[in-house]
Amino acid sequence: MSEDYLWFEGIAFPKRSYKPERIREVRDEFVMKDDDVVIVTYPKSGTNWLIEIVCLILSKGDPKWNQSVPTWERSPWIETVHAHKFIDNMKDPRLFSSHLPFQLFPKSIVGSKAKVIYLIRNPRDVIVSGYHFLNSEFFIEKPKSLQQYFECFIQGNVIYGSWFDHVHGWIPMREKGNFLMLSYEELSKDKRSTVEKICQFLEKKLEPEELDLVLKNSTFKAMEDNNRSNFSLLNETAFSSIPSIMRKGICGDWKNVLTVAQAEVFDKIFQEKMADLPRELFPWQ
Repeated sequence: MSEDYLWFEGIAFPKRSYKPERIREVRDEFVMKDDDVVIVTYPKSGTNWLIEIVCLILSKGDPKWNQSVPTWERSPWIETVHAHKFIDNMKDPRLFSSHLPFQLFPKSIVGSKAKVIYLIRNPRDVIVSGYHFLNSEFFIEKPKSLQQYFECFIQGNVIYGSWFDHVHGWIPMREKGNFLMLSYEELSKDKRSTVEKICQFLEKKLEPEELDLVLKNSTFKAMEDNNRSNFSLLNETAFSSIPSIMRKGICGDWKNVLTVAQAEVFDKIFQEKMADLPRELFPWQ
């Protein structure tokens, strides 16, 4: 699998849409503005769902923006080679996304008032989602088996590197006022309260009916039916002939996929690697 990767400072990226000079430029030269909003995640942690929600908050629940502009234009991934053509035309406040580990993120975030929302997800579900994702696209060689992908994930030899390192890199930011850490699990369990928390963080006051519209227009079904949100527009260039990249959007699906042996191995590694962090950071525990 690693033959299809671009390696930059020990981190794997897909060769398509990523170049070393772009990643280096983003880290060293990209200027974060104080009113920027950035959604940061490890891949397959609910990125597109959070983008959908934040876009709806910014538009007070009106779905027109979400239904007319593709996700990657509304909130471009800053590290991709084509991001600049969207970013250059953006009006303030700007909304971005990124999967970058902290050490490769724009250095200008330090000292900036830009707001960062960091979304984490049960890594067992991340494994399963990542495995199915790679089997739906054709720009990277598909894993030969779930076991192969499982082993690569544990070793950090997957796109954007180690999940454990990614979380460790970003978590120290959680005490800062311009950083909000959320989990996919809390968003799934109590969406209304979590959306209200995001609104408060972004200093966006919504009327009750506007909040209801945000909730209504960011359901799995609403996103699945929206070709500006489900990535089906990219089927001819990036993905196999599937209607969208959205699969189930549930918590705990790993129980239906990982073997007992794999789950036990992962639990042991998780406890070892994350022992230095408070357990309450991980609501799936």
